[in-house]
Amino acid sequence: METIAQSKTARISPRKVMLVADVIRNNSVQQALNTLTLLRKRGATVLIKLLESAVANAVNNAHQNKDLLFIKRIEVTQGPFLKRYRASTRGRVHPYKKRSSHIKIALEEKKGVKD
Repeated sequence: METIAQSKTARISPRKVMLVADVIRNNSVQQALNTLTLLRKRGATVLIKLLESAVANAVNNAHQNKDLLFIKRIEVTQGPFLKRYRASTRGRVHPYKKRSSHIKIALEEKKGVKD
């Protein structure tokens, strides 16, 4: 059975989160947490919180074993962005976007392993 946790409008660019998400995709939960704690990227802290939330959902709601969980799917999509402007010379402005991202993690229990 698949267990899902998601974070909406995280104030970090999707590209930065995708770099970290590609590293932990299809790993076991324990291995992914160990990898994320060692990474020195800002997206790692966001994914640690979300992965711990997904594990808590699996253990408490779906009654799954924490040791058998692995990351089945990670989706990082673009969320809404904030339009901001920077003052420039001659009374002009230069626009830029502060991007956000939607992150979704799906965990599943390994099959074929007996307790």
